[in-house]
Amino acid sequence: MSSSAPPSFLALSPLLLFIALFCGVGFTLTALGEANAFYQLPAAVALVPALALALWFAHRRGAPAFDRLLGGMGDKDVQLMLLIFLLSGAFTVVSRATGGVEAVVALGLSVIPAALILPGIFLLATAIALALGTSMGTIAAVAPIALGLADAASLDKALVLGAVLSGATCGDNLSVISDTAIAAARTQGTTMRAKFLENLKFSVPAALGTLVLLAFAGDAQPVLPADPPSAWLALPYLAVLGLAVLGVNVLAVLAVGVVLAGAFGLAFADYGVLAFSGDVHKGFLSVTDTVLVSLFVAGLGALIRADGGFAWFVARIEALARGRKGPRVGQLGIAGLVAGSDALLANNTVAILLSGPIAKDIAAEHGVAPARAASLLDIFACVTQSLLPWGAQILLAASLGGVSPLDLAGSLHYCWLLGGLTLAWVLFERSRSGAEDPAQVREVLLH
Repeated sequence: MSSSAPPSFLALSPLLLFIALFCGVGFTLTALGEANAFYQLPAAVALVPALALALWFAHRRGAPAFDRLLGGMGDKDVQLMLLIFLLSGAFTVVSRATGGVEAVVALGLSVIPAALILPGIFLLATAIALALGTSMGTIAAVAPIALGLADAASLDKALVLGAVLSGATCGDNLSVISDTAIAAARTQGTTMRAKFLENLKFSVPAALGTLVLLAFAGDAQPVLPADPPSAWLALPYLAVLGLAVLGVNVLAVLAVGVVLAGAFGLAFADYGVLAFSGDVHKGFLSVTDTVLVSLFVAGLGALIRADGGFAWFVARIEALARGRKGPRVGQLGIAGLVAGSDALLANNTVAILLSGPIAKDIAAEHGVAPARAASLLDIFACVTQSLLPWGAQILLAASLGGVSPLDLAGSLHYCWLLGGLTLAWVLFERSRSGAEDPAQVREVLLH
């Protein structure tokens, strides 16, 4: 069986084709005044020609093309992600049908000042992600509550979901049990404590800036329901949040949430067993597009990697970093390496694991401390993953809220601030080993 192909820029063309089709059609229709422009060409459909091109590349060089495709789609992490999607959809639909969302919203609006709804959502998502160690589980648990608050307070859904994703990214990036944090620390040979303390330098200013921006964003006008449903219907949500904080497996958390939402609906609302089973099915169907896009992206990433596209990108980053010395150049190389890897693979954990050994060599060559290298790996993998329109996080949130992934990407205040502040810190931080040639740094950035 053929192993991975040599580095090839041509192997990246399927991904570029998808981006050109999806974004090109969307931007063109937007310019023409088309409503919901980015929904006119579904992402799953735009991925089909990209997959066909990637399969042809693999077949042309004699590789087992369909084995590569199915291997990427069948990866255990991908399958776990799809199960999270399905259970999230079921929990959301059942909770809305039983009145659970309205109960939580009424409870939340009674204790949270209108001006603090968005900052409160961000802090809640951050706390859940810190405890749970996963952004996906956090989005699944918090997004339904946030969407209910958005409706009651007349807030833009993209803005509210942006606060959820921002908090999920913040908490996941800082959590000591996050798979990305563990992978980053291990590949760089540093401790979780050292990596966490290094991360705080960048995350705290970005989080504070996000809180300020969210406090002034939107114009919340909360409307309490005239006849709020029973407060008991809020308990399934509180149970989901509590189990998440305790670190229970995200699939178990969501499954318990679905069952409790149905049970409390039977007990405290006009809800039947047949309605419950029908709503679970509706929930599964509501995330079908997200499941298809995730499957296709996973298969495309596997083909691009096998055809040499990922290897070409890594070689390019290594070539840019070599011949130019200094911590700034090394840090920029690490940031570009993991961000580009995640854009190609749409999986931040895999991007860190594949980029980690190369990043460690770059760090050693350019005098970058292991804790700083690990922090940069985790930051730019998480930021890229959260902003990626075909990434799992933004797809899940967009499907739950019925908004465009590109609209949502513009509302991720924390992610933009974290990426920008980290780059500014790297560029303007005074090097302990002496000044670097600014021309070298500019050359790396321009390339």
